[in-house]
Amino acid sequence: MAKSLVNTHARFGTLPVFFTALSTILGAVLFLRFGWAVGHVGFWGVIGIIVLGHVVTIPTAFAVAEIATNQRVQGGGAYFIISRSFGMNIGGAIGITLYLSQAISVAFYVIAFGEAFEPLIDWIYQQYGFYIPDRRWISIPTMALLSVLILVKGANLGMKALYVVVIVLFTSILFFFLGNSPIKPPEINLHARIVNHENFFYVFTIVFPAFTGLAAGLGLSGDLKNPQKSIPRGTLWATFVGMLIYIAVAWKFTNSASPEDLVSDQLIMRKIALWGPIIPVGLAAASLSSALGSIMVAPRTLQAIGFDNIFPENNINKWFARGRKQDNEPVNASLITVIIAFVFVAVGSIDFVAQIISMFFMVTYGAICLISFLEHFAADPAYRPTFRSNWYVSLAGALFSFWLMFKMNAPYAAASIVIMGLIYYMVMLGNEENQGLNKLFKGVVFQLSRQLQIFLQRADSADQQKSWRPFGVCISHDTFSRRSAFDIMRWISFKYGFGTYIHYVKGYLNAETSEESKIVLDRLIKLAHGSKNRVYLDTIISPSYTSAIAQVVQLSGISGKGNNLILFEFSRTDPQNLKEIAANYGIAESTGFDICILNTSYKSFGYKNEIHIWIRPDDYRNANLMILLGYIILGHPDWEKGKIKIFALYPKAMMNEKRKQLLGLIKTGRLPISPSNVTMVSFEEGHRKEVITKYSVDADLTLIGFTSEKIEKTEEFTEGYEKLGNILFVNANRAKAIN
Repeated sequence: MAKSLVNTHARFGTLPVFFTALSTILGAVLFLRFGWAVGHVGFWGVIGIIVLGHVVTIPTAFAVAEIATNQRVQGGGAYFIISRSFGMNIGGAIGITLYLSQAISVAFYVIAFGEAFEPLIDWIYQQYGFYIPDRRWISIPTMALLSVLILVKGANLGMKALYVVVIVLFTSILFFFLGNSPIKPPEINLHARIVNHENFFYVFTIVFPAFTGLAAGLGLSGDLKNPQKSIPRGTLWATFVGMLIYIAVAWKFTNSASPEDLVSDQLIMRKIALWGPIIPVGLAAASLSSALGSIMVAPRTLQAIGFDNIFPENNINKWFARGRKQDNEPVNASLITVIIAFVFVAVGSIDFVAQIISMFFMVTYGAICLISFLEHFAADPAYRPTFRSNWYVSLAGALFSFWLMFKMNAPYAAASIVIMGLIYYMVMLGNEENQGLNKLFKGVVFQLSRQLQIFLQRADSADQQKSWRPFGVCISHDTFSRRSAFDIMRWISFKYGFGTYIHYVKGYLNAETSEESKIVLDRLIKLAHGSKNRVYLDTIISPSYTSAIAQVVQLSGISGKGNNLILFEFSRTDPQNLKEIAANYGIAESTGFDICILNTSYKSFGYKNEIHIWIRPDDYRNANLMILLGYIILGHPDWEKGKIKIFALYPKAMMNEKRKQLLGLIKTGRLPISPSNVTMVSFEEGHRKEVITKYSVDADLTLIGFTSEKIEKTEEFTEGYEKLGNILFVNANRAKAIN
């Protein structure tokens, strides 16, 4: 069984993704059925088909680019993306249907390849009287030859052949555009179509496979040197270039032939082209390149499915996942793909196969768009793609995909959903530990719960998250004197977590203090109204600060689970609060809280342009938490133009090593921090506080780590920082992972 879905000898770049996708887009449908489509629905009807098709494929291309830059995309392409976001059960069900559509696509393009020989067959019949009545006499031997090549040589030969056929393909399209049609209609009618024309959505179903080249490029993910770079660039460029070429071809058809001519001759392009014989050659090249692309992609999808143990029988999974020793080529999966393709080649109907492909791909594209939309809505800090789509674009793609399924063929759509349900049940039987929806849906429920609880201010339960996010609480009796602590809470709870701000009212609980607390709460809500905040506001009545903290740390919080971070604050000009914090520090520490102490100054948060994070050798537990807090704060609109700068204070001998570690952490964590904003500072430059003041005097917020041993020395927090703006001292209860 393969140890990894990544080919260790991978050397493909962006061009193979672009060419594989584009050659599939500009494939058999362009040569055999696009003129037929113009004849049945007219120029504007075909433009509608192109637009409607790309309402699905463009959001999918953006979604793919986004998801691919959030995680290491291994072999299996679209299946890998879906399964790692939806989970193994749902991803496996969609993945199997995706694989079947890819395997059937091989047959579709081989059948089209056989159609390219129509002019040659006619010529042989006229010259020698020998006629081949069935194109399967060509397509079946072609399938056999293609099978031998892919089983013996694998993807490398496929890519070499791909470059050759792409050149032929583009040459034939160029000759088509340069041609001066002898059958040009006397006048151009953009609405013209034949009398007994086909239904718009039936024509759409036949044509839609032309726009599905996106998935072909995805399938090479395991053989790419840099999938995060190659997949977005290759798929986006191929999608847009393909769309423009199809619009141009529709215009050329409308100007060059009547609807009756377009429908009656499936190779009408040869009568329009500058040199007619190049069109069958181009069709053969397009069909062959698309068949090569599909026969390279489909086995890799099946190999990835086997690698994830999707099928109930482990021996079957191992057999599918096994790759050739030297390059992980999926020989076993290729064999199954060849068998499926042979079955559909034997059927021989290109229109029948096109309808099946359209339905399966529409399901897959709808799922990918839905993933992107849900990832935006879930707002998981672990989801940090370097390429960002818009949630409403992804939602539109998903809705149109599922709507078009039923418009194309309602019985097929219903049957495909039933089949997918049966496949899901089969997958679930072998993967009981993965039952239910994955953390993506948990994140959506989490966000829904968070929004409802904030606006309705009532407790409810939410799903737990594996990745760390802040469930913060702040207690202060100086709310109406200083607003900085409230600002910190609204920033960290705006998008990624929960924030509870509690005003402390000193006294015993009685009618008088209860009434006072209600007045204070109303005042708090009015003050917070209008600011961009999602903080839950409350008050607490207690005879002492110690008892108030003891009560707060026991609160479950509005998230339905315990808080994990507590924020204290004191004024630099009047640090008396710090003594109270130090005296009660042990309560919060003993209950497992991450502890933040905000030192507020007259500078406050300045212009909200720069957050400085200082990392020292004793910050092994604090470093990741400080970086995450900086990233989360930047997510608030107040810090829209802000940036993070990291300063690492280490001995000179360790500086190079620590810089590499930091840059690696930033890269693997996909954090928006430029390497130029990471500064290594030597211990030899001077006293620690003097060095921090020197570099961060103009910072709007400075994050400094501390250990519990230093809390007794209050001067560590009050002296030496007089020139700085607000400082957030951070102590993590345990080290946080940045995925």
